[in-house]
Amino acid sequence: MSALSTAAYAARRAAQKEKVRILYRRALKDTLNWAVHRHLFYPDADALRERFETNKHVEDPDTIDRLIENAEASYNKWRHPDPYVVPWAPGGSKFHRNPTPPAGIEIVYDYGKEDNE
Repeated sequence: MSALSTAAYAARRAAQKEKVRILYRRALKDTLNWAVHRHLFYPDADALRERFETNKHVEDPDTIDRLIENAEASYNKWRHPDPYVVPWAPGGSKFHRNPTPPAGIEIVYDYGKEDNE
């Protein structure tokens, strides 16, 4: 192998490892949407890890690309239709519940003053 092909191979493998890592994290977080209690989540998380570990030994880049495509298709097929969103995060029920007032409106706070003054 020439230095260029070795560098290209290393770059491709690094990109594949990153794709697999991102896919695993997304799938693991989505697993928590299906099993909301931790005692139900752990067996599902172990099964997911086993699915990823079975192909850990594969070295052929084309085969790895095919496995990644199949895993992404499976993830998109089984993704939760209504994922859990933390209430104060974007898309949550409390996000922007009390928005800032529009420009031009001043809010005057008179803390410490009594009503008789």
